[in-house]
Amino acid sequence: MLNMKREIFSEKIKKRILSSKKGSVFVTSDFLDIANTDTVSKTLSRLVQDGTIRRVLRGVYEYPIYSDFLGEYVAPSPDKIAHALARNYGWTIVPFGDTALNLLGLSTQVPAVWIYVSDGIYKEYKYGRITLKFKKTANKEISKVSYKTALVIQALKSLGKENVNEIVIQKISARLTDSEKQKMNREIKNEAKYVTTWIYEVIEKISEEK
Repeated sequence: MLNMKREIFSEKIKKRILSSKKGSVFVTSDFLDIANTDTVSKTLSRLVQDGTIRRVLRGVYEYPIYSDFLGEYVAPSPDKIAHALARNYGWTIVPFGDTALNLLGLSTQVPAVWIYVSDGIYKEYKYGRITLKFKKTANKEISKVSYKTALVIQALKSLGKENVNEIVIQKISARLTDSEKQKMNREIKNEAKYVTTWIYEVIEKISEEK
C-alpha cells in the first residue's frame, strides 16, 4: 500500500513537471503539496536518471530545452534558478546592477555574475561558468513595491541620472505592459518617501509612454 501511494505521488510530480514549460526550474519545496521531502527527492532523482529533468544545483532541477539547431540542451536561465532558490528559502529578491540592466534589455552584455538584492542572508552559488550572488538589503527597498517596479528602480539606480535619456525610457516602457506601468505609477506615488526624486520623475515618464 505504501509503495502504491509513493507511485501515485511520483506520477503526480512527474505530471506537473511535464505540463510545465520547457526551461522551467524547480526546487524540492515546489512539490511538498503532493508528497513529503523524501518522496519528492527520490522522485526527482529518478527523473534525473531517466533524462526527464537535469540537476543544476543541489535541490535545484530544470525541465531542459533541447535545441535541434545546436544539437544540445540550452543552458538553464540564471534568473529562473535565482527565483527558484528564492522560493525555496522564502526570500524576496530583485535583480541588481548589470543583472537588472540585462533583464530590461538595457544591456546586451550577459553577466557572468548575476547579482540580486535580497531580504535573506548573503549567499553565493556557482554552476558551470555562472555565479549567483544574493546581497542582503533593507526589506523596505524591495518589499513595498511589486517585482517589476523594484526591477525598474534597481536598473535606474545602476544607470545613474546622467545616463537616463529618452531612449532608455522608451526601452523600459516597451518591456512593461500597460497594467504594469499603471501599477508602477501608483506604487511609486504611495512610496515616494523611499524613492529618490529623479527616479520618481523618470518612472512617471515611463508610465506615460505608449
